[in-house]
Amino acid sequence: MEKKSFYEAQDRANKTLEAPGSFPFTRGIHSTMYTQKVWTMRQYAGFGDAKSSNERYRYLLSQGITGLSIAFDLPTQMGYDSDHALAQGEVGRVGVAISSLEDMEIVLNQIPLDQISTSMTINATAAILFCLYIAVADKSGVPRSKLRGTIQNDVLKEYIARGTYIFPPGPSLKIVTDLFEYCKNEVPEWNTISISGYHIREAGSTAIQEVAFTLADGLTYVQAALERGLKIDDFAPRLSFFFNVHNNFFEEIAKFRAARRLWAKLIQERYKPQDKKSLLLRFHAQTAGSTLIPVQVDTNVVRVTMQCLAAALGGAQSIHTNSRDEALGLPTTEAALLALRSQQVIAYESGMPSIVDPLGGSYAIESLTDSIELEAHKIIEKIETKGGVVKCIEEGWQQGLIQEAAYEYQMEIENKKRIIVGLNSFQQKEKHSTPILSIDPKIEKDQVERLRSFRQKRDQAKHQQVQAELHKAAIDGANLVPIILKAVHAHSTLGEITQTLEKVYGRYRP
Repeated sequence: MEKKSFYEAQDRANKTLEAPGSFPFTRGIHSTMYTQKVWTMRQYAGFGDAKSSNERYRYLLSQGITGLSIAFDLPTQMGYDSDHALAQGEVGRVGVAISSLEDMEIVLNQIPLDQISTSMTINATAAILFCLYIAVADKSGVPRSKLRGTIQNDVLKEYIARGTYIFPPGPSLKIVTDLFEYCKNEVPEWNTISISGYHIREAGSTAIQEVAFTLADGLTYVQAALERGLKIDDFAPRLSFFFNVHNNFFEEIAKFRAARRLWAKLIQERYKPQDKKSLLLRFHAQTAGSTLIPVQVDTNVVRVTMQCLAAALGGAQSIHTNSRDEALGLPTTEAALLALRSQQVIAYESGMPSIVDPLGGSYAIESLTDSIELEAHKIIEKIETKGGVVKCIEEGWQQGLIQEAAYEYQMEIENKKRIIVGLNSFQQKEKHSTPILSIDPKIEKDQVERLRSFRQKRDQAKHQQVQAELHKAAIDGANLVPIILKAVHAHSTLGEITQTLEKVYGRYRP
């Protein structure tokens, strides 16, 4: 997006400013924003086995995080148990390995599920991980009505940008709406989806493409739920979003304001909900992992702090700050703590939260907000004229635009049209090596042995019976969540549940 070096009143297409907390919520979804309570501070974490991750979560909670955020390893994301042949060498590498109810009980040990909000970054196997979480709460005596958190559950962006899909788009959308329908009555405080632009941006999109593709995905989920028979106010208040925070400070602030306004307008115009909460774009923001560099890693602290401030000025409901060492490996405990401290300094020392939408009315911010809203809306309209999100995915349209944007961005870095301090300019010889968190290979061996023991100790007949019920439910088109919950209580594993569904739906190959 072209930006000017000077803005004035006539640059703004939208000349009036509504009050914060008023439609279309450009200035924030609440009238008080952070003046009464600052954003939820999450630190996305997970590595190795359940015990190792539980220790990290409890440490971070003791240091002031106000929301849990669980990262799962690649086999878990792809529906493979830790002892599957394709899981070898990947167990616990980029997140925690969760194959069974026993794993989930260990990872949540001594964490008060009725007091903490939990975010789970999981998509293709979201329904299974969600049921494992509920099963732990059931066994702990925590009422489902008291459970608060978010399941990412955004499969569409997997086809566009990330790749951890299992089933084809049709069945995947069906399972997403199963969760919408189930949680409406059973787990009413749970956010049933986190519609994600984060991974779209990490793949190389522009800020405008991130907004457009994310909101287009959101509209697709809304339509799928309506076609299922749900009413807009049955599920829209529990929709949430997940955005990236990149380096261009003012553009990022404007991006959040534009996304919030555009979503409210689209939902109001198309569906006319009765509940104001159906219009709200509530979002979590995470600083941009793709902007971190593997040299002069201390400069990453500056990048992350700047990005965190942009998210806060843009009105995020929760924020994760990346650790300085993430371009090298999983974050060390010390680096994760420093990342959390950067949020706390902004929240409690800067004075920024005492003013609602402090940049509202800035000619530059308002002009950028107007421009991003306009251009993102054009892309959404283009997607719809081309037949919708799924058709565009099948044609590779979004993927192609992201690849072009990523190439242009990288060429700007390589040609030094875009300066990255320490990477392509202001370089220096490294004097000290940065500690890197390593995963003990023994963790995978122990995880596999424990999983096999877990299977051997269960009631095999009960497990087989529930798998047959799940197979039939998938064929019949029934809501799968109650049956999956029954399966995890019967000690069926994540991989076994996935395999049963795969027999009905198949595995997607682009």
